[in-house]
Amino acid sequence: MSQEKVDRYKQEKANRKKMMKKQRMMNIVRKCLLSLVAIALVCWLGYSAYITHQGQVERVVAQVNYDAVNTYLSGLAQ
Repeated sequence: MSQEKVDRYKQEKANRKKMMKKQRMMNIVRKCLLSLVAIALVCWLGYSAYITHQGQVERVVAQVNYDAVNTYLSGLAQ
């Protein structure tokens, strides 16, 4: 039993650099993904707030006088 533990320890020690490198790489990938998600969330919240703000702003309404067009069309009909 003791020899198995020693062999396992030697194998772990031999692969320690690979394991540490893999763990560091996975941490970097995880941080990048979380950063992208956070940026997307902030952008989405900002866009939603902008759209909500634009919906509450009063818009200028233009009134068009169609009397000349109606007179022209009624003149064509006669």
